[in-house]
Amino acid sequence: MKILDHLEEWIVTFLMAAATLIIFVAVVHRYAAGLAIPGVQDWLLSLSLSWAQELTVIMFVWMAKFGAAYGVRTGIHVGVDVLINRLSDKMRAKFIVFGLGAGALFTAIVATLGARFVWENGAHYAFLHLAGMPLDGIPEGPTTPDLEWPTWMVYSAIPLGTSLMCFRFLQVMRGFLKTGELPHHDHGHVDGLDDEIAVDVNPYAMGDNLHPAELHGGKGGVK
Repeated sequence: MKILDHLEEWIVTFLMAAATLIIFVAVVHRYAAGLAIPGVQDWLLSLSLSWAQELTVIMFVWMAKFGAAYGVRTGIHVGVDVLINRLSDKMRAKFIVFGLGAGALFTAIVATLGARFVWENGAHYAFLHLAGMPLDGIPEGPTTPDLEWPTWMVYSAIPLGTSLMCFRFLQVMRGFLKTGELPHHDHGHVDGLDDEIAVDVNPYAMGDNLHPAELHGGKGGVK
């Protein structure tokens, strides 16, 4: 399970970093190509980055689908639970289980319909062609405008990401039934601040009327 967790995080991190880098390079290229620098301008104009926008859109779509699954696992998704928290523990547990089950059912339906759409959009042709089986008039399927990738590969983010999201709903439900706790993400938490040691000492206290109080028991003032 840890491998799946890390793989999920690596996919989201890689897609976010790669998309940001591609956008940065495309913007710099567009700006620099407008500068009248002999030799350099002609070389930059010979480079076509028309595919950059399409690729970043695809990467953000994949990042959103897998990021949604990550959000279910870590409790990042925002939920309105004011009324549920006012119920008794028994009723609250029933509503939580119902909500998680509804989320799992919904994502399972979307993943199933998405897989069927991808299969009919060219994946059927691709797998039969790869296996060397007769195609019998099965359409190859469309491609993207700039990259000319098969669209079924792009749309695969729907069944893959939503299936993982369904699995995360079931995983959270199982954990809640066993422990009674839900994953919770503190939006006010900043990594690294918990490592700081709180010192309940006023450094400006003048106990001896001469020097500030020493924080660590040293001599010669505050350390």
